[in-house]
Amino acid sequence: MSATVVIGAQWGDEGKGKIVDLLSQSADLVVRFQGGANAGHTLVVNGKKVVLHLVPSGILQPLTMCLIGPEVVLDPDVFLAEVNELEKSGVSCRGRLYVSSRTSLIMPYHKELDRAREKSATKKIGTTGRGIGPAYEDLVGRRAITVGDLYKSRAQIDEQIRSVMFEKHALIGAHGGQVIDPKVVVDWFLNLGKMMAPFMMNDMTSFVNEMLDFEKRVLFEGAQGILLDYVNGTYPYVTSSHTLPVALCTSLGVAPQRITEIIGVAKCYTTRVGEGPFPTELQGEEAEQLRQRGNEFGATTGRPRRCGWLDLPALRYACKISGVTKVMLTKLDVLSYPGIVRVNNSYQLDSKKVTNFNIERIARYVANNELTFQGWPNCQARSATHYIERVEELLGLPITAVSIGAEREAMRYFH
Repeated sequence: MSATVVIGAQWGDEGKGKIVDLLSQSADLVVRFQGGANAGHTLVVNGKKVVLHLVPSGILQPLTMCLIGPEVVLDPDVFLAEVNELEKSGVSCRGRLYVSSRTSLIMPYHKELDRAREKSATKKIGTTGRGIGPAYEDLVGRRAITVGDLYKSRAQIDEQIRSVMFEKHALIGAHGGQVIDPKVVVDWFLNLGKMMAPFMMNDMTSFVNEMLDFEKRVLFEGAQGILLDYVNGTYPYVTSSHTLPVALCTSLGVAPQRITEIIGVAKCYTTRVGEGPFPTELQGEEAEQLRQRGNEFGATTGRPRRCGWLDLPALRYACKISGVTKVMLTKLDVLSYPGIVRVNNSYQLDSKKVTNFNIERIARYVANNELTFQGWPNCQARSATHYIERVEELLGLPITAVSIGAEREAMRYFH
C-alpha cells in the first residue's frame, strides 16, 4: 500500500501541480481532496502551459485515474470547461476522471454573494470571488446542493434551490449585490445533469479504500497551503477549507494510519496572494524584481503575488503540524542571479529575538532575514547546492528534490 499526500507548506502557489504531475507517473490514482477553483496548478509539458483549477494534476499521465473528492466545492462550469480544453488538446478524461456524488456544487448565487461581500467589506480578505467560502458555509450549514442532486426531478430541484435562494437573496441584497432569478438557476442546474453524468462516482470512499487494500499507489493532492488553513493558518486571512493532510481523512474516509508519506512543497522564497501578515515580505523595486523573475502572478486571478524571502520558522511550523516527512522545493532557478539571496531564521518580537513560530503573534513579527547567500550563476552551481544543504539543515527534514525550471523535466534530485 502506498498513500502519499502532497501539500503546500506556505501560503499556496508553491508549485504543487508540477510535483503531483511528476509523482503521477508512478501512481495508479490521484485524488484531489479539498478546496475549489481558487486553486491554480500550473504545469508545463513539452513547452505547453496547462493550468488546472479543479481537475487533478495527474490527468496528464495517460494511465492514471483521477478523482475529485466529496469535500471539494466544485464549480461545474469551470470543471466542464477544463475537461473540454484537455480533450481538445488530446488528453482523454472520460473513463478515468470522476467526481464524488457527494461533492458540493458552487452555485451562481455563491459567486455573487462572495463578490458582493468583498466589495462591501471595510476589511478586505482578498477572496478570489469564486464562491468558495459561501459554498463551504452551505456544506457546514447542511444546505449544500451536490453532484448527486443533479439527478433529482425538476420539482424536487426547484423546491430545493428556491428554499436556499430565499436566504441568499437577503444576504446578497444586504451587501449591495445583484439578486438572481431562481428560475434561471434551476434551468442552468438541470442542464448540467447530462454533461456531468459521465463523471459522477457513487461511494467514492469505498473505492479509494479498496484501491489501498489492493496495494495500489494512491496520491492525494492538496490545494492552497498550510498557512491558509482556516483553523491553523493566519485567520481570518485564510481559505475556507482545512488544508492539512488530515483533511483527506474526513473528506474521503481514509484512516490516518493509511497515510505512508507526506510531501511538503515550498518555494525557495515566499509568496502570498491577498491580505494578511507576511513577515519576510519585500517592498518596492526588490519585490518587483523577484515578482518578474518568478512570474509571480496568480494562475486563478492574475493578481500580482506579494513576494519575500524564504521564512524558515513559518516553514518549520507548517511541516510540523502537517506531519511532513520530506520536502520538495521549487523555483531555485528564480534565484539564479548575481545579487544577494536572504533566508529568514528568526524574528524580532518586542525587541527580543525569537526563533519559534507562533501563528497568533505573526502580525507582530519583524523578520531578521539574517542568512545571506550569493546568488548562483546556474542551478547546478556549488553555491546553489550549498543553499539547499543549509536550508535542509535548518529545516530538519530531508529535501529530496528541487525544481530548477518550469518544464516537467527541470528537476534536481537529492538523497
